[in-house]
Amino acid sequence: MLTLQYIPHHDFVSLTMDEKLKRILKAVKEGKILLIEGRLDSLEESELIKRTMQVISKDFKGIEIASIDYQFKGDFFEKLRKDIAHYLLRKKSGLTIVGPATIVKEIRKDPSKIELLTMEKKKR
Repeated sequence: MLTLQYIPHHDFVSLTMDEKLKRILKAVKEGKILLIEGRLDSLEESELIKRTMQVISKDFKGIEIASIDYQFKGDFFEKLRKDIAHYLLRKKSGLTIVGPATIVKEIRKDPSKIELLTMEKKKR
């Protein structure tokens, strides 16, 4: 069974980097694919990869991760208003997907969409 877990921005915003990474790794090690509202910053993403490498084992082969930004369309003042609101709310626009490498075959992205390809289940 494939499990997708959505994590809204408000659940992550108040966590420290360590708490975020522990939560992500715990869920991914349980075989869940996480859809995180907002983006991890570059330091969080590199630290997640580093910690993942430290816990790779026979049962846990690693992670696949990708982020995409929302492309806001509108006039200058609408964009400015949205940017100020995101700054005040400490909200990062976009979406981050993290999943176990044993389930996620590939994550493809381009500026307007993101595709998640999973492994085919082997027949017995």
